[in-house]
Amino acid sequence: MSAYRQFRYLNHPIGFSLTVLTLISSKYWQSDAVADYGSQPSNRRTALQSVPTRFHLESKFADFKTLTVPVSVVMTVYNGRRFLRAQVESILSQLEANDELIVIDDASTDDSVELLASLDSSQIRIFRNTENQGAIRSFERGLQLAREEFIFLSDQDDIWLPGKRSAFVAQFEQNPSTLVVISDAEVINGEGEITAKSFMAVRRGFKGGVVATIWRNRYLGCAMAVRRSLLGVALPIPRGIPMHDMWLGLLGQLEGKVVYLNTPYLQYRRHNKNSTPLYSQLRWRNMIHWRLGLLSALTQRMWVSRSR
Repeated sequence: MSAYRQFRYLNHPIGFSLTVLTLISSKYWQSDAVADYGSQPSNRRTALQSVPTRFHLESKFADFKTLTVPVSVVMTVYNGRRFLRAQVESILSQLEANDELIVIDDASTDDSVELLASLDSSQIRIFRNTENQGAIRSFERGLQLAREEFIFLSDQDDIWLPGKRSAFVAQFEQNPSTLVVISDAEVINGEGEITAKSFMAVRRGFKGGVVATIWRNRYLGCAMAVRRSLLGVALPIPRGIPMHDMWLGLLGQLEGKVVYLNTPYLQYRRHNKNSTPLYSQLRWRNMIHWRLGLLSALTQRMWVSRSR
């Protein structure tokens, strides 16, 4: 590239953002469908690995079948009564005694909160927004309230498949630099019928790098869990980004390691009332605007993080 073209590229907002992010992360493009993503954190990030937690377990002595490290599950709810009981029960069936399920009700007008209360579980902590905030702000509040080291994200209308909790926790315990774990998911419709055996296959495999995600997001929040130390960089979630899952996934990739599990540990429900937008219904103009906002926010947050 000539010096003149380099100058014009760097003075373009997209070119500048991509250049900065490329310098920050040497692995800006991922091509494997099933792989571990991210690089080892630098010495400046080692402090993230020593954040105190309520419980500690040396993973090298752990029997993953009897892990007792407590976890948090953060779920947001908005008028979700139809599928809510099945989802909550699938989660509670895997939680251990010291785990918690944090539910942020986003000013529902149905009886979602009453249904949750009727389950009479001491593990469920319900918080209500006084007015509708949307998915991103509700998840942000839930993440701030979570008390445990490993934090799962959950929608109101999916189904956890057996083994999800233990498989995710095992990955976090095996490597302290793992900041995000994500799995594949089956896709089901409103009646619970499987419409796709693999969500990631529909998206041509999981690719977690910056450029791949900007082009087509594969980070599915309800199939993700994060380590608490990531929140020190990720929160607060900037205004104007497309969704919280893209934000958390990319920061996990840039700050440490993202592990992808190709086993479906979730049934991801697609129906006409999902809060996650269908890309076929979005205009390219909005998608470009969102991605520019995401690039800008990532550049600014990583600059601040590296400057600490």
